[in-house]
Amino acid sequence: MTEQIGKVVLDKTFYPGKDLYCDGSVEDELLKIVKEYDASDYDKVIEDRGSWPILYHLSEKRANIIEWLPIDKSMKVLEVGSGCGAITSTLVKKAGSVTGIDLSLKRSSINAYRNKDADNLLIHVGNFKDVEKTLPNDYDYIFLIGVFEYAKGYMGSDTPYEDFMNILKAHLKPQGRMVIAIENLWGLKYWAGCREDHLGTYFSGLEGYPAECGVRTFTRRGLEEICKNTGVEDYHFYYPYPDYKFMTTIYSDDRLPNVGELSNNLRNFDRERLLLFDEKHVFDSVIKEDLFPLYSNSYFLLIGPKVEPVYVKYSNDRAAEYAIKTEICKDSVSGELYVTKKPMSYSAMEHMKAIKAASDSLKETFGDCGAFVNVCEEKEDGLYFEYLDGVTLEELLDSYMERKDETNFLGLLDTYYKLLCKNEAAPIKDKDLIFANILVNDGKWHVIDYEWSSEAPCPAGELFTRALYCYTLGSHRRKLYITELSDKLGQYGYSKELLDTIMEEEAVFQKKVTGQRLSMVEIRDKIGMPIVNPLDLASMNKVEPRVQVYVDNGAGFSEDNSYFISMNNTDAVQKLTIDFPKGAVALRVDPCMEPVMLYIKEVAVVMGTNRVDVQELKPNRKGQYKRGKTGYFTNGEAIGQGFYALDTADPNVTVQYHVSEDNAKLVLWVELMKLPKSI
Repeated sequence: MTEQIGKVVLDKTFYPGKDLYCDGSVEDELLKIVKEYDASDYDKVIEDRGSWPILYHLSEKRANIIEWLPIDKSMKVLEVGSGCGAITSTLVKKAGSVTGIDLSLKRSSINAYRNKDADNLLIHVGNFKDVEKTLPNDYDYIFLIGVFEYAKGYMGSDTPYEDFMNILKAHLKPQGRMVIAIENLWGLKYWAGCREDHLGTYFSGLEGYPAECGVRTFTRRGLEEICKNTGVEDYHFYYPYPDYKFMTTIYSDDRLPNVGELSNNLRNFDRERLLLFDEKHVFDSVIKEDLFPLYSNSYFLLIGPKVEPVYVKYSNDRAAEYAIKTEICKDSVSGELYVTKKPMSYSAMEHMKAIKAASDSLKETFGDCGAFVNVCEEKEDGLYFEYLDGVTLEELLDSYMERKDETNFLGLLDTYYKLLCKNEAAPIKDKDLIFANILVNDGKWHVIDYEWSSEAPCPAGELFTRALYCYTLGSHRRKLYITELSDKLGQYGYSKELLDTIMEEEAVFQKKVTGQRLSMVEIRDKIGMPIVNPLDLASMNKVEPRVQVYVDNGAGFSEDNSYFISMNNTDAVQKLTIDFPKGAVALRVDPCMEPVMLYIKEVAVVMGTNRVDVQELKPNRKGQYKRGKTGYFTNGEAIGQGFYALDTADPNVTVQYHVSEDNAKLVLWVELMKLPKSI
């Protein structure tokens, strides 16, 4: 019961004969792509298609979540829920033997075709509970990437998560490791207005999930409880950012994020989202209160011995010759921290050599003006640096900005400008001498990142303006503050005209670094998932109410059985009293003719002195509303109690109620707000 695709073996012993879940036609498209294209072409395909499933299943950046782990060719690994192979593709390069398990034959075929040259990959197609009984007990790693939350479906028991973990533990060798990557139930993005990843609804995880829901994520405490219940004592938490799906940076309890680091938060590739607040500023507040582990968007739970890296940052959204990763590692013997930069491809080796040359040159240039260069040591696998404590110049500027301490803010900029003047005379110039790349410790300035250096001229005024531009990208507050000070920054060469030039040059530079590839922000925009800011609604133009009422006497709604209500005002808040004819079973009220946010304050049917408050009618699992039931519903998306987004030119509220008396009235009290344009 096996099939071979290239060198990959599919074991179908436990395959039930049909795929029990499928994403539809996109899986056929994925299969066609992996058959016709080389992996090196996937980025181009992703950019051309502008599709979330194509991005999710084919992007090499998905594997960042496990690439940093110490896996070598002596090791055996098991990947549960191997799917279309986004993680598998990296595992087969790193490990000696890779075993995958997936219930879907089509997804396993996609995985096999994209890894067809891997002679170390076996994929079991079938239910985990059946396959698991045949597995050995000597795996070095077991991976559950986006899988643990589905344990209820895997196990079908009263304690599915504990049972799942206990079964998997038994297949680890002594000192083996289990990896769980999962969304955080309390991730800050959900508070800010992202939909729950699995259900696609607002706030459902924060509210504890519907009782019938088959998926569940956890807070850190929830995962710790599962570890405790299964006797797991050796475990370690890491924090992927922005999340585990497309991680660029991973933090740990030994190296948590600093204020100002978490500014890349608009990551809604799969569906639209609300923007209830600026996550960057809230993350800063959370970090100051030492609460980041509670609100990290995702968790990476490592069960088993700790690994040396305590921080990893990927810069692999670039052309191959510039793709690198930066690690902060903790020596397992001495406990000392050190920093490494390593190439992500052979073609990036020349870039490594350029960084080393810049280190040697800049050391002499900056030494006599009070700044020190974090000197690097070249080794076979990359560059090694001393780890330095301190705060960045960016953080110091922020602290003065928040206190409106203009004197010290400008004083720092003056000292910084003198450093730039020294840079002008350097044989090799540091073109990326921005505030975030200068660490201040006991009054001493340390240049900690000089990746982009060259022999080309670097006028101090241009570098100063570029640094301010990069600084303002971090927040709107910074941009406003620099605008307020613009007249006083002219002495350093800063001007609106130069800023415009720098912005144009920066766009060209970024395209050079990325090799003309689209950034993740550009890909998100191409996929087209909007970001809606309800906080802007108050300042928007009012809706023009034009109310049309449809009456259903049992045969459904029709234009022939509808009428318009004349409105005497154009207020956003409308309390409508509408005739509800005897014998009617439903009324449909179209309050306007444009997309709106709709807040329903009151729905009631009044018959004489009898008043009945009408409650919201919930759809069944197929999204349908049962005729004959009493209640109201809208043709929009519920985003809060009584609050709906109706992204249609035909918004409506339907009230189902069988009226048995004369002179009945429907009271509908609503507030209408135009939907803002997506950003």
